[in-house]
Amino acid sequence: MDFDSANRPIEDFEYPEPDVEDDLETELITCSNCGESIYEEAVECPYCGSYVESTTHAWSGRPLWWLIIGMLGIIAVIFTLSLAV
Repeated sequence: MDFDSANRPIEDFEYPEPDVEDDLETELITCSNCGESIYEEAVECPYCGSYVESTTHAWSGRPLWWLIIGMLGIIAVIFTLSLAV
């Protein structure tokens, strides 16, 4: 009988189950160049061939009014803190 490095019989070795659930939860995004639906993990669009750019900027994709409200909030906090001193 053969043994592995932990002195267990090879027949008793259990292989881990493949993680199938992760493959099923792949989400789709739209290509910024052609508008087709592609996998979010794609490096290149299979339809038009352009490279997929991932943006990690906090304000990317936000409307202009989000930026204005955010800046007004920051100014209000700074103004309030300056009056407290």
